[in-house]
Amino acid sequence: MNLIQKIEHWGDMHHAKWLDIARVILGLVVLGKGILFISDTQAQIDWVTRNNTFGFSGMLVLALIHVIAFTHLAGGILITLGLVTRFAVVIQIPILIGAVFFVNLTQGFSLLNSELWISIVVLLLMIVFWVIGSGPYSVDSWMKNRKSQKVDKPKEYSARKPISRKTSPKTKNK
Repeated sequence: MNLIQKIEHWGDMHHAKWLDIARVILGLVVLGKGILFISDTQAQIDWVTRNNTFGFSGMLVLALIHVIAFTHLAGGILITLGLVTRFAVVIQIPILIGAVFFVNLTQGFSLLNSELWISIVVLLLMIVFWVIGSGPYSVDSWMKNRKSQKVDKPKEYSARKPISRKTSPKTKNK
């Protein structure tokens, strides 16, 4: 077993049920951020072109904003449902690292910069759910349990012998 499998196994075995509530809230926050990206793309474009750290062109900025919005929308839904949670979280982590270091840190490291603190908390929660997975109240868990029930089904149920229709002793006498 390699290191990643060991971490996943440990996370599956040590998952508190209250973390599922935190996972759902995290998914809704990420989904809401994706909706904000879609609802005001012009403000996002203006901010990126004003603080153009990497020298992106206008078309690349537009593509980047749409990729981030789609990733937040799809990832937020997947995290909320608990469906392929580790994959959805891994896709979000680079975006959140960019949000912490390139977007929110430029506004200053103070208590008043709430976007920075929200981004840091969301990033830390993403790392936590990358390690521990989706939990018992998730679509992943439901699908795993459903699959194991199909595998554990005894063979006698699937291969029943037909019931023979014997006549009762009373009908033979008539």
